[in-house]
Amino acid sequence: MYIKVKVHAGEKKNLVKIKSSDTFEIWVKAPAERGLANEAVRSLLGEHLGVEAKKLRLIKGATSPSKIFELL
Repeated sequence: MYIKVKVHAGEKKNLVKIKSSDTFEIWVKAPAERGLANEAVRSLLGEHLGVEAKKLRLIKGATSPSKIFELL
């Protein structure tokens, strides 16, 4: 299953907004540098979906605000 995510890094709070069943908009406190925001998004998304973060793999958008994760 593929999950589309629009990320806002460096925000004041962590927040997950559901756009559709496979599309999310996520705000994270972590800055968009050294992969910190990507890891924060992966953790937050895993928590929201009820799966371990290691079961989510970033397959597209490592340096972009628009990302695609694969649920393994």
